[in-house]
Formats: sequence, structure tokens, C-alpha cells
Amino acid sequence: MTIASIIIPTYNGLDLLQRCVQSIRRYTEQAHEIIVVDNGSRDETAAWCLRERITLVSLPRNEGFPVACNKGMRFASGDTIVLLNNDTVVTSNWLHNLSTALLSSPDVGLVGPVTNYASGSQQVHYPFEDLEEFQRIAEAVNLPDPAKWKRVERIVGLCFVFRRELMEKIGMLDERFSPGHYEDDDYCLRARLHGFGLLVCHDALIYHEGSASFKREGSQEQAHLVERNYRLFMDKWQLDPRAFV
Repeated sequence: MTIASIIIPTYNGLDLLQRCVQSIRRYTEQAHEIIVVDNGSRDETAAWCLRERITLVSLPRNEGFPVACNKGMRFASGDTIVLLNNDTVVTSNWLHNLSTALLSSPDVGLVGPVTNYASGSQQVHYPFEDLEEFQRIAEAVNLPDPAKWKRVERIVGLCFVFRRELMEKIGMLDERFSPGHYEDDDYCLRARLHGFGLLVCHDALIYHEGSASFKREGSQEQAHLVERNYRLFMDKWQLDPRAFV
């Protein structure tokens, strides 16, 4: 039986994590495990995960998104790996549709959903007042339809879905981009350089609050981090990642 390992890095965001996990438990029908990687939170994240019997990887300090994802991937037992932001809320058929796209061809390396908040082509516009209305919209949008899969050059790391074989072939996320930004662009480029294609699934709409952890650190600090990691990407590849948006 195919199992999906859903890895959720988190940092001082118990409210977001609880909402995310609740949505996974409600809307994920296929076999899965949830792995929470806690980046040294000072809230009750660890205690809550233990009470909920969720697999917890507890880090002593905030090492950032790429490091946390990599720690989670080392614990994952699934054939499918899902890297999921803690400020997302999943919806009806989300993982079924993403997995169907991923397994549709051996040359598909990474798939991702559409959402209300993302850079690039994954952002879609469905007006809604609250999450209850968003779920109703998603139920109508998330009808399985391969005609709604779109080949792209980049998928935003708010929800990465890929096979274990891809991880074994191209490795983990590049930790030079910690605490975050452009590690997803880097992973997509590496997948493409190994001959894998990327699909955005317009039949998988999920909610994303957007950079919740980074916003808590302040907008000026976030802008500095984005610029620093942009330069790191340029130095590594001699390519402008903004060309792939």
C-alpha cells in the first residue's frame, strides 16, 4: 500500500499547526503519516504533538525551513513525500489529485496545488469570506481532471509533492538557503536538470495564509533574507530564478 509522508515544519505556530493537521485528518483519505518538525518552538507545540500521537522531530533551535524539511525526510517512511507549510489548510481530494498527477508518468518529478496566496502561476482568484466558504469552493474545484494539469518550470514550496525516488536521485533541500526562500526554486531546477517535469494541478486548490513564520520576524528582516538568498541562488547557478516565475 502506498503511503504519503506529510512533513510539516513549524516554529512558534501552534495555532496554525493545529488548523493544518485538523484539515489533513478531515480531508485526506489515502494512507498517510504526519511528521511535525519543530524548530525549537517556545509554545506548546511539542506537548500537543505528543498528546495527538503525531510523530515529532524536535530541534533545539530554529534552524529554518530547509533543515527542518530534511530532518523530516530522513524520518519519512512513505513512497510519496509531501512538504507542507504549517500555514496551509488542505481540502477535499487534495492529495488524491496531486498523487494522481505525480504518478501519471515516470518523468513527472514534482507536483503542486493552486492556492489563494503564492507567487507565480499557482495563485488563483476565488473570492471567499472565510475558510468555510473556501472549503465549499475547493470541493467544486477539486474534481479530478488531468486536463487541468499544467507543465511549469517552478513550483512554490508551500506544498511540494514528489516520489521518494526523486529525493534519492537529487538529494535533500540545499541548506545554504536556510532559514528559507529560494530552496524551492533550487529543488525544482535540480529536478528539471535530471530530466523531470513539474506539474501544477488546477484540480487541487488549498488555502495558504502566506509566509506566516517569516512575517512574525518582521518585514524588513524578511526582505533582507529574500535578497540574500536570491544572491546565493545566482552565485550557485549563474541563473536568475525570477525568470522561472
